[in-house]
Amino acid sequence: MKNNKYVEELQTKTAAELKEELVAAKKELFNLRFQNATNQLENTSRIKEVRKNIARISTVIAQKANS
Repeated sequence: MKNNKYVEELQTKTAAELKEELVAAKKELFNLRFQNATNQLENTSRIKEVRKNIARISTVIAQKANS
């Protein structure tokens, strides 16, 4: 699956790279929410996808912190 490859890719990154990706994903989520509020967003499922990616990144960061 696509998601498994994404998680494996995240696990190979360093903590600094993960934090950068987390910040970028949060910015993207903010922009998507803003577009949705102003009725400019065409693909509303992207919000859900980005939220799940943020959760995946946060999980990998927590796993790296515990090990």
